Amino acid sequence: MASETADGTTLEVLRRLESGPRGLTETEAAARLLTHGENTLPERRTTSWPRRCAHALRDPFTAVLLCLGLVSAAVASWGTAVVILALVAVSCVLRASGEHRADRSLAALRELVAGTATVLRRDTDREPPRPREVPVTELVPGDVLRLGPGDLVPADVRLLRARGLALHQAALTGESAPVAKRAVEGPAGSGADDDSPLCFQGSTVATGSGTAVVVATGDGTRFAAAHRQPAARREDGAFDRSVHGISWVLIRFMLLTPPLVLMANAALRGRGLETLPFAVAVAVGLTPEMLPVIVTTCLARGAALLARTHGVIVKRLPALHDLGAVDVLCVDKTGTLTQDRPVVARALDPAGRDDPEVLRWAAVGAWWTLQLAELPAPDALDEALLEAAGPVGEEYDGVDAVPFDPVRRLSTAVVRGSLGRHTVVVTGAAEAVVERCTTQPGERDRLLALAAREADAGLRVLAVATADRPAGAPGPPDPRGLAFRGLVTFRDALAPTAAEALRGLADRGVTVKVLTGDHPATAARACRELGLDPGQVRTAAQREDPEAVGEATVVARCTPEDKARIVAALRAAGHTVGFLGDGVNDVAALRAADVGLAPRSAVGVARESADVVLAEKDLTAIGHAITAGRHASGNIASYLRVTLSSNLGNVVAMLAAGLLLPFLPMLPAQVLAQNLCFDAAQLAFAHDRPGAAALRAPAVLRPRSFLRFVTGFGLLNAIADLATFAVLAFALDGPDAVDDEAVFHSAWFTENLLTQALVMLLLRTGRRDEGSRAPGPVALAAAGLAAVGLLLPPSPLGTALGMTALPAAYYLLPAVVLGLYALALAAARARQVRRQP
Repeated sequence: MASETADGTTLEVLRRLESGPRGLTETEAAARLLTHGENTLPERRTTSWPRRCAHALRDPFTAVLLCLGLVSAAVASWGTAVVILALVAVSCVLRASGEHRADRSLAALRELVAGTATVLRRDTDREPPRPREVPVTELVPGDVLRLGPGDLVPADVRLLRARGLALHQAALTGESAPVAKRAVEGPAGSGADDDSPLCFQGSTVATGSGTAVVVATGDGTRFAAAHRQPAARREDGAFDRSVHGISWVLIRFMLLTPPLVLMANAALRGRGLETLPFAVAVAVGLTPEMLPVIVTTCLARGAALLARTHGVIVKRLPALHDLGAVDVLCVDKTGTLTQDRPVVARALDPAGRDDPEVLRWAAVGAWWTLQLAELPAPDALDEALLEAAGPVGEEYDGVDAVPFDPVRRLSTAVVRGSLGRHTVVVTGAAEAVVERCTTQPGERDRLLALAAREADAGLRVLAVATADRPAGAPGPPDPRGLAFRGLVTFRDALAPTAAEALRGLADRGVTVKVLTGDHPATAARACRELGLDPGQVRTAAQREDPEAVGEATVVARCTPEDKARIVAALRAAGHTVGFLGDGVNDVAALRAADVGLAPRSAVGVARESADVVLAEKDLTAIGHAITAGRHASGNIASYLRVTLSSNLGNVVAMLAAGLLLPFLPMLPAQVLAQNLCFDAAQLAFAHDRPGAAALRAPAVLRPRSFLRFVTGFGLLNAIADLATFAVLAFALDGPDAVDDEAVFHSAWFTENLLTQALVMLLLRTGRRDEGSRAPGPVALAAAGLAAVGLLLPPSPLGTALGMTALPAAYYLLPAVVLGLYALALAAARARQVRRQP
């Protein structure tokens, strides 16, 4: 649709759209909005609940539970099947509801930061057009809009005027380099080539400015057509890698458990398929079936708290866990460590003396560049010049202007001078400006040395030059033969909260790296003033020593590709990397990081690429988000430590007892009842409060060390279970005690829940709040679990499950075993903590 409408000359396109350079009237725009609909993409429609639940089934543990439930149903073990399938349903619903809440928060954010576009609209045909900010969703074909640096192209457009315009088109073509665009006449072509007048939705303005007419919106854009194809799968983050590494080891063991139980019972006890429900129950007993529920609940609660208290929106729930694992945070300098608005420090003439005339000429160039290049707002340096110089520039008549180009590294303005003459004002990087000046031998080196001296002091340097030209001379775009006027230097005002935030991040074990396009000395000065040791500052061009560049605290002169390359190198070295960015040049690095963070004020494409959206570009907010991530991760790790070690011990003990006893050590319904009680108690981990030690270091689940922990404590739990079994069998009533199945089942059921309550208390990372006498949620849940273990067997429900009341003597010696187990567990835990780095 866009190519058909945009084909032909500019005049033909405007006639076809029934529009003109003055834009539409409000009445025409309203009528076209009803005809064409809102300028939105179908991909942003809400995902249905069935699809969310189906997506939740892709979790490894949930899928295994579903298979076990179906196997139980196939062998008519309906009670086991109902319990297992109920766990699957609860897990899917909770996970889907958590994602739904995150999507609602993101939708609310999109409404708050809804993209707008600057369009030319008129109230009536007779009135002149006025620039107006309208929501992107209200753009219609025929609207005339303005584009500036950092803008997301909101629809398919054809350029009417352009000055130094270049676009990033990676969203459509995959090209990393900007593509130049010009308002040429004639057929539009494909629109993807250089100098094409077509700009497509999803592109972003890298440099320059332009005025364009909208030719297609909504589903008619090329962006919408391209994004109907399946999106590329995002690389797994730290959370997915760690949990999946643990999951697949356990899943292999779980899948081997039922056939091993069946074969062992068939070989040693002559039992056949009647033990299949017990084998399935044992496999379920090893499964951390509440993991999806705990993970989703912890992450959803943390994300909701962040959104409510700090205005931080987590777009992808696992990103909150990744935040807790972040040990390297890459940031830009401007707007993060320093404020976005630099201030003028000095204006120097070529001899290095103060000269206000240099500042005046620089401000004249900034004023007319802003007026003639149709920029939506001055950049930071131009704004500082205009603020320092006061009302200047209006005494001249502007002729032409070319905005700052990062390739040429200068901007140009032309104003009317004396009769028949024009004055060209050029500002930019010292090297680029001096190269275009007429200088005496040796003068060029002296001027560059003067600029280098100011830059080495940590100041930003802007060179100023002018030239007198005849009024008829062509210009600019790349003037030569200039007269060097002098230098204007700028200093960066520090962000008021940056120093404290950096100290807080250091206390949390997070290394901050500064990736900036600024001069190395400028970045180093800001870091030193904030108390961050810059060490040996590197530049991104030092590719001969990539390891040193990756290890440096400050890397200056970074291009967008350099930032993404450094982030990828840090991840390859084993770090979990967060990246904070807000510009078009940060998009590649945002996507390369484990966690991409962008402020609400970021350009649209950066905000959409980020995993976490901050209310402000502030390191303090990142500190809060990291703390929330570690809080959630600590609770998830506690759950995994407790449930896996306890479950492993119980399964080993059950397998051993099943081979030694003439009957099943526990009925399938009893195994599932025990699991349900334990699972219900462990929901308290989602509400626990980790201790300070858990928040001081990155929360990383390392599969090997984690499995060593689980194996060690699981075997300790199995020894306690088997010791209780020995006590029951031999220490009380002699070997004949095992003939009473109901007594054995009841005693072991009670002992298992009591040991699980001990494990919950001693292996968790949570701590009761200091100064609070109220027990924490885990302590209350452990007490409730112990009460169930003691009270359920003699209750009517216990009788229905095949259990019975125990004589008082049966509580004495097992209590001694539990006491010894608690001491051994505490000693092993203390030793394990001491051995941690």
